[in-house]
Amino acid sequence: MIVKEKVAENGHWYTKEGTPAYTTIGKTGERATTLRDARKLGLLPSVTTIIGMLSKAGLDTWKQQQVLLAALTLPRLPDEPESEWLSRVMQDSKSQGRDAADRGTAIHAVIQGYFEQVYMPEKPPYLDAIDKALEASFGSQLWVSERSFGHPIGYGGKVDLMAKKMVGSDGFIVDFKTKETDLEKVDVYFEHEMQLAAYREGLGIPTARCAIVFVNANANQVKLIEIEQDRLQKGWECFEHLLRFYQIKNGL
Repeated sequence: MIVKEKVAENGHWYTKEGTPAYTTIGKTGERATTLRDARKLGLLPSVTTIIGMLSKAGLDTWKQQQVLLAALTLPRLPDEPESEWLSRVMQDSKSQGRDAADRGTAIHAVIQGYFEQVYMPEKPPYLDAIDKALEASFGSQLWVSERSFGHPIGYGGKVDLMAKKMVGSDGFIVDFKTKETDLEKVDVYFEHEMQLAAYREGLGIPTARCAIVFVNANANQVKLIEIEQDRLQKGWECFEHLLRFYQIKNGL
């Protein structure tokens, strides 16, 4: 895992109180909040923005596969300059990536709506699979969707799903990851452990049990992987250092 040389200036930002500040009003109207805006307004970078500094092995491999697939399905045309063919291949692979991200966002929205009890004329089968996986691992809980926070050491975030600490429980935190491949061999990466560790610290439940729930909506597959406490502690220690690196590098 290596640090990327460049990090996108735009990202998800939060106020110190934990209110999302993804957009701001500029001279030409509403636009995405930038690093310059964040410095001026005292905003906090999100957990995912901070972790986004790291190269992600799984995502990088997937992107490489998309480029190879695009090259196979877009043969070079007669007399086409190599540079133009390579440009077409890259544009096609990026388009595939955007489409996959859009599908993932749509599935997340359905899951969020379900836990917020939004009316659905037809309930996707994978929602039942999510319910069964959560109850099998954590029992019956009062789940809260999309809870945001701001942490005093300088970061914010929004959690897909959480259940508060109660008698006999230290609380629960869940993050959903969408996949379009079979989930049998899927596993968590260290950045997932950092993400959940930062979430539970940010929400003030530092001993909460945490899990990643992978969802393949096409196959109605769900796989829940709970992260061990020692891995979460290691994730938190690494996240603290990464946060400080991010703050120094970006003048926050």
